[in-house]
Amino acid sequence: MPYVSPNLRFLFSPLKPTLSFPLFISKPNPKPVTLFTLLASSSSSKRPRSVPYRDSLNLARRKSSSFKERKGRGREVAMEETAEESGGSSSFGFNKRRAEGQDKSDMPKKNPQLKNRKLNPTNTIAYVQILGTGMDTQDTSPSVLLFFDKQRFIFNAGEGLQRFCTEHKIKLSKIDHIFLSRVCSETAGGLPGLLLTLAGMGEEGYIVKIWGPSDLNFFVGAMKSFIPHATMVHTQSFGPASSSSAAVDVPNPTKAADPIVLVKDEVVKISAILLQPHCTGQSQIKPGETSVIYICELPELMGKFDPKKAAALGLKAGPKYRELQHGKSVKSDRLDIMVHPSDVMDPPVPGPIVFLVDCPTDSHVQELLSIECLNGYYTDVSGHLTESTKTVNCVIHLSPASVVRSPNYQKWMKKFGSAQHIMAGHETKNLEVPILKSSARIAARLNYLCPQFFPAPGFWSLQHRNYLASDAIASSEGPASKIRESFSAENLLKFTLRPYAQLGLDISHIPTVIGQSEVIDELNSEIPEIADVAQHVRQFWHGLKESRKELTPSNDNGVMIEEPWLTENTLPGCLENIRRDDLEIVLLGTGSSQPSKYRNVSSVYINLFSKGSLLLDCGEGTLGQLKRRYGIDGANNAIRSLKCVWISHIHADHHTGLARVLAVRCDFLKGVPHEPLLVIGPRQLKRYLDAYQRLEDLDMQFLDCRSTTEASWDTFESDKESNNDGSSPESPLHSNVNNESTQDINGTLFARGNRMQSYWRQQGSPVDYSAAYPFLKSLKKVLGEAGLEALISVPVVHCPQAFGIVLKAAERVNSVGKVIPGWKIVYSGDTRPCPELVDASRGATVLIHEATFEDGLVEEAIARNHSTTKEAIEVGNSAGAYCIILTHFSQRYPKIPVFDETHMHKTCIAFDMMSINIADLPVLPKVLPYLKLLFRNEMAVDESDDVIDDLRVAS
Repeated sequence: MPYVSPNLRFLFSPLKPTLSFPLFISKPNPKPVTLFTLLASSSSSKRPRSVPYRDSLNLARRKSSSFKERKGRGREVAMEETAEESGGSSSFGFNKRRAEGQDKSDMPKKNPQLKNRKLNPTNTIAYVQILGTGMDTQDTSPSVLLFFDKQRFIFNAGEGLQRFCTEHKIKLSKIDHIFLSRVCSETAGGLPGLLLTLAGMGEEGYIVKIWGPSDLNFFVGAMKSFIPHATMVHTQSFGPASSSSAAVDVPNPTKAADPIVLVKDEVVKISAILLQPHCTGQSQIKPGETSVIYICELPELMGKFDPKKAAALGLKAGPKYRELQHGKSVKSDRLDIMVHPSDVMDPPVPGPIVFLVDCPTDSHVQELLSIECLNGYYTDVSGHLTESTKTVNCVIHLSPASVVRSPNYQKWMKKFGSAQHIMAGHETKNLEVPILKSSARIAARLNYLCPQFFPAPGFWSLQHRNYLASDAIASSEGPASKIRESFSAENLLKFTLRPYAQLGLDISHIPTVIGQSEVIDELNSEIPEIADVAQHVRQFWHGLKESRKELTPSNDNGVMIEEPWLTENTLPGCLENIRRDDLEIVLLGTGSSQPSKYRNVSSVYINLFSKGSLLLDCGEGTLGQLKRRYGIDGANNAIRSLKCVWISHIHADHHTGLARVLAVRCDFLKGVPHEPLLVIGPRQLKRYLDAYQRLEDLDMQFLDCRSTTEASWDTFESDKESNNDGSSPESPLHSNVNNESTQDINGTLFARGNRMQSYWRQQGSPVDYSAAYPFLKSLKKVLGEAGLEALISVPVVHCPQAFGIVLKAAERVNSVGKVIPGWKIVYSGDTRPCPELVDASRGATVLIHEATFEDGLVEEAIARNHSTTKEAIEVGNSAGAYCIILTHFSQRYPKIPVFDETHMHKTCIAFDMMSINIADLPVLPKVLPYLKLLFRNEMAVDESDDVIDDLRVAS
């Protein structure tokens, strides 16, 4: 073993296992308290004082309940606390109204309005800028920012836009309009999260005007399933309706290809020209096939007034100067002549013109060449401007590289003469460049310390890394671009429009490329002992094989004990002779609410290797996270191998990346025999996906989470044994349609007599189990192919139809014929601690539990129906879980959350892209103290508050 410096010995001391501690939290002798006051006092310090804990509670059953009212956020918020057991009393709190979905009236009413800005027609600064092009957004269209002193316009809002803007301090609150060049997950996947973030800013919230072709109506209709209508009242579609599309909001031009003026003020005129694929015969334009060319024209500015010329023409200083500057001719004071504005004004400053072109297919190119209204922007055959030609200064191409390379498209580009072409489609040179440098830097540091749990990111082979900004022009002169004035887009590349003297490209803001070696050199300089620490961590794996021989597998007799994994020399039986290609858990997103610099929103990738894979939750940017972890080819294979996607609840941070994943998978498997992907989720999610499928084919089958509860599976199995398909009136599944067996189906949390049952008895809440029966059969088949014995959804306490999930692997037989039990993974979703989840987690191999708040913020956790770190750990302890992984941290903890190490003997903190092979589970808790060393100089700064403060500043 290498020498360890004395100042590190405290770090290498093994964590001592601790006994269970109380899970449910409240103050002794509780008194009514104002939640607002409590939260306000906690926000004054980054380390709020802890709340005392009561005695431990046996969570197996609840016999009675008490109820009390607390005040929160200026309104009454109902809190429910359980229960008495064995003569003692303990309780846990949760926000009952939030759990039932009745808390909207408890929140301050907001009336978001469009921003009313005083425009500056002279615009001392104006430019267009590329936002988000690179390896880890290769699946989405780059966004383009059109910037003015008092106005901002965004073109396209793919997944990751919000996170990119947070990284680069681009203030979203100043955005006035969002334009979509097409309506699909590629161009609009980040829009739902962006709208929700804007609506939550400031006292009243912000909203923006959203523009797009007629297909926008489909997207808006789908988003109404989970986004308040008030945030989308200013959406306007234009152009002729595609088949089955609703009416449009902006009057149509006389011809489909004529310009449609969308914005016209003293600052800019923005027009749209619809571009549709070339159709033959009676074929109709399908939703999602219409794209848009946007033309941004700045007004001509009058030249500067020259008082010397005016004096020479006999004019005295005074009102006549003003009249000349307003374009009026005046009579000279000293000479018998008329003085015209052109006599005393410098030549006018031309108004720059920018094109944004999205031509997605070769079929669209055929139509592009035939658009007559563009003739006024083309130069003549010799490349010269005619008298009526408008000079186009910049053309930004959002078209894919395969289209741009086509001879017809190249021919069309040459019609703009000397215009600057910016190729913003996905270029090969950007495939190895991470756009989120902050999270890439953290990933590199974690990889250096513990490469087993933090593999090198997929983008850091760096074989294309020697592309400097100064080399960009030369690199663009390859076969992909034969136009002399073409330039490959890079992040934050600008094209300056004003001041006119600076018209042209500005590469000064392009981020410098940083490699892994530079990050590690910086780390060694910052923490000199890190090399010794990394070497020490590696010793865990060197000794793992030897230690396995001394470990005693437990639970071989099948008898469940309360705490089977309390000692370090005990392994669960399922880990005996485990193979590394059996299971890998990849935490793709470990933050809550909205994406941040360091943590994306929720997603867990369950890698079963040759048996396929599953996704548990799929927040915005999940596909990009897969590419960061596995590289482009690896991520594509991961999408193809998906067996199932499971969504815990309808909150946007858990599912807004799903449509993109499904659309990409559908595209990958075209022409290949395959089954539609099973999506399991809450009922509201089906409404969203059904509406969205009118816009884009998702190739999926939907199954309600309530059809996959333990009681539902039991009924399904009994029907299968009796050869009943669930449609018979005698079937237990059929009886549930009439809500006759809710106690069995919903479990104790929502059972008859429990106040939470009120939600389940709402009209329309029962599941049509006869319709679910064939999907359950499909799921059973999929689980068998994946080597899984069970997938069970567990009702939890967060919002209506919130669930956790249990995944149980099938038994296996070792080389000597011994039957080895399968592993068991439990994922909590978002929840307060609840007995149902504890029961479901009994003897779990891994419990992945949300830990949104630190221990001192228990009142806030109750108000929002989330868990604290300590509560999450106690759920695992009470259930006898072998290993606990904490995730879903509030974005107030930008890099590492606040936690008490004394209770972490079998627990680890999750980071984005953390990859845990089941064979390495015995090592996982031992690594946590060493991870903390990486962040010893970090303060727990509330990053989200800082970001929101920046975003609130609006002109």
